[in-house]
Amino acid sequence: MKNSKILLCAAAVAMAVFSTTATLAPTAALAAAPMAKTQAPGFYRLQLGSFEITALNDGFFDLPVDKLLKQPPEKTEAALAKYFQKVPVETSVNAFLINTGSKLVLVDTGTGGKAAASAGVLLANLAAAGYKPEQIDAICITHNHGDHLGGLTTKDGVPVFPNATVHIGKADAEADSAKATLAPYAAAKKLAPIEADGEIVPGVRAWATHGHTAGHTSYVVESGGQKLIILGDLIHVAAVQMDDPAVTITFDADSSAAAAQRDKVFKTAAADGTIIAAAHLQFPGMGRLRANGAGWTYVPVNYQRMR
Repeated sequence: MKNSKILLCAAAVAMAVFSTTATLAPTAALAAAPMAKTQAPGFYRLQLGSFEITALNDGFFDLPVDKLLKQPPEKTEAALAKYFQKVPVETSVNAFLINTGSKLVLVDTGTGGKAAASAGVLLANLAAAGYKPEQIDAICITHNHGDHLGGLTTKDGVPVFPNATVHIGKADAEADSAKATLAPYAAAKKLAPIEADGEIVPGVRAWATHGHTAGHTSYVVESGGQKLIILGDLIHVAAVQMDDPAVTITFDADSSAAAAQRDKVFKTAAADGTIIAAAHLQFPGMGRLRANGAGWTYVPVNYQRMR
């Protein structure tokens, strides 16, 4: 009994000493770590029937859209503010990979690192998504601007996708600005200018949407009763052009035709809930449309687990 009392007293003293020491000791910094300052790999997958769609980000441009959109700058700034944005707008550069199960089809190729330093990472994201350039069977170019076909070749003019046939609207293929980039594929007999709407591979077909450029082409992807329209540059600034689709941009070769094509494709997509995919909607650049007065409500795709 006496020993038990001694032990209890010793324990009490030890606890008191520990408590005092703990109070006086400096607090350790347990959460200190350097900032990562990097984003997750830029790819996102979507199941479309039996097809697998992978959105691939090539980076972004900071666009002074107040100077580019054909409306008063203050009106653009007010529209952006509604969506907590301001100029310049960080604008995604997106491409889309379609895996049909038997073919790999890449729609657009990004800048190839030939434009802003903030873009040019499509190949890195393609690798992160589990693919190699030589696996691509077909490349469908929406139009001949550098942020869409620039990634076809290296800066030295070497084909990046050696086994792919390139499909592009005939008028765009014949433009002087595109000839140098397309030349290696033409020499290898892997250039297929599109002269009419039609199938590229089973489940993927070309749809002429000329206006943004003379040969601008959208691509309709269908599998298992589900549909996706990859519409290239029919829209650039969602915060403005969804609410007011009549607003065009200086990049359009034919503004009135570009606006008409946007109206046609958007109405088609909204009619049955077809998913749209666009190069410059915020990554992953895919969603659905619902009519909203004279404009549209854009509903981004829901994050989905792959089955």
